[in-house]
Amino acid sequence: MSHKFDPAHKDKLKAEWRIKAIPPVQTLQRLGLVAEDSVADIGCGIGFFAIPAAKIVDSLNIIYALDTSVEMLAEVEKRMREEELSNVIPIKSEEYNFKLSSESVSFALLVTVLHEIENKERFLQEARRILKPAGRIAIIDWEKKPTEMGPPLNHRLSLEEVEELLMMTDFEVNQEHHFTEAFYGLVAVKK
Repeated sequence: MSHKFDPAHKDKLKAEWRIKAIPPVQTLQRLGLVAEDSVADIGCGIGFFAIPAAKIVDSLNIIYALDTSVEMLAEVEKRMREEELSNVIPIKSEEYNFKLSSESVSFALLVTVLHEIENKERFLQEARRILKPAGRIAIIDWEKKPTEMGPPLNHRLSLEEVEELLMMTDFEVNQEHHFTEAFYGLVAVKK
């Protein structure tokens, strides 16, 4: 059984150490998000990345904030109102059904989500389905080593394991990143 984040601890998602480790705007820019992109933030949580992404992309481009938790999506809606954003669409998704049309976004984002998924290949196939041709997927997850925060070590995936999963699901990895000692990132293109 995979280790799932408990929405009751949603305040941890905006902790100061997390903001320093993966500052949203700079991280999204480093991963290659551009004004022309449309985005699916899969497992968006409180909108830590979805809200800043909405300010990076053109105002007519959509950020789909997907989560299985109603509580998390309520937080996204609250933050959207506070920021007066109209290009974020919260969607209650299912683990293997993102509730989006095929080829509907150019950029898919998975931040500390993949390690929580039981059938990772099926999950990545669903991410691939919603990506436009040559669309990009960006994954940030916990380094597979002991850290002060994060999921149990035996639930984490190494960068190499994620790279292999991406190749198995017809993605071509073209970027690797390391964000402090706690997180790594990969960007891959849909073949």
